[in-house]
Order: sequence, then C-alpha cells, then structure tokens
Amino acid sequence: MQKKTDRRVRKTKNQLRMGLARLMKEKSIGEITVRELVDEVDINRSTFYLHYSDIPSLLREIEDGMMDEMERAIQKHPIDIRENTTLYFIQDIFQVLAENREIGCALVGPHGDIGFIRRIEELLEEYSRDTLAEMFPEKLEEMKYFYSFCLNGCLGFVKTWLEDGADKSPEYAARLTFQMVVSSMKAFYETAEEPASDAEEAAAKKGRED
Repeated sequence: MQKKTDRRVRKTKNQLRMGLARLMKEKSIGEITVRELVDEVDINRSTFYLHYSDIPSLLREIEDGMMDEMERAIQKHPIDIRENTTLYFIQDIFQVLAENREIGCALVGPHGDIGFIRRIEELLEEYSRDTLAEMFPEKLEEMKYFYSFCLNGCLGFVKTWLEDGADKSPEYAARLTFQMVVSSMKAFYETAEEPASDAEEAAAKKGRED
C-alpha cells in the first residue's frame, strides 16, 4: 500500500512540475496562481496543499532537487586536469538537464528564475575555480574575465539546447561544449599581455625603423 501511495505522490508532483513548466513559458512565477496550476493539470486545490504551501515552495523543491542532482553528478566526476575528466564533468551536467528539460527550459527562459541561474553559476565556479587557477597560475589577474566569458557562453549554449535541441543528445551537447571551452582555454593561454595601444605600436614601429 505504501508503494502505491508513493507512486501516486510522485505522479501528482510530476504533474504539478510539468504544469508549472508550461505556465512559466507564458508568465513569471509571481504571476502564477495555485488555481491556474491545478486547472492546468486537472487536480484539486486540496491535493496541491497536501504537498505544498504555495507556488514558490513547489518551485523551491524543484530547484533544490535539480541542484542536488548536479552536485552529485559533479562529485562523481570532479574536474581533474591530470585525469582529463572535464568532458565527463560536462556530460554529467547535460544529463541532469536532459532529464529535467521542460522545467529547465522554463527556469532559464524569459520568465525564469535568475536566482536559480545564479545558483548554477556558483556551483560551477566552486568546482572549477581551483582547477583553472592551477592551469593558469600566471594569469590569475585575468582569470575573472576568462571565467566570465566561458560561463556566460556555456549558459547561453544550455539555453539554446534546452529550447531547440531535443534531438541532440546530452553527449553531443557535452562534446560540443567541451570543444569550445578547450578552444577558449588555448586562446586564453596563448594570449600575450594586454595588447599595446595604437600609440605604443606606432612608437615601437618608429623605434624599429630608426
């Protein structure tokens, strides 16, 4: 009997989750009412209140669950430049996103939750900051720019893949992301110090001619 009850609870929560994802494509979380959501998924208000106190509590459970999944995946394949685990690290993240595509798409969409995006940023930074510092010890001063470039680029890629890439596997998305990150890392490593200004270049050219 307990297993049957658990299945019913999981089914109800999944209905609410999918319904919320659909509504968030049209309006922000603050504009969605319990009445709208239960009508969307065809359940009673009393059933909703058995599990959640309000819409934000439902969203919080969804986001916390996704963050827990990502953290477990990252811990399974932590970034290690000596073992070259970066690709597996990225694959794990995309696998979690693929399993949560509908709500993930809503969360990073125009009516999504910027707080959730910031939590992803902080999680990725926590697990990659030390590795990047180890790889580029001579470029610590510029690291924040490189990190910002890669992170925002990856988040943009994720958004596009969630919205349009249902036919592209997590493995495909991970490989493409990995290739772009590696290319960026090579460019960052090979870049000389800040480019000279026009005046400095002119002075250097004059010096060579003299």
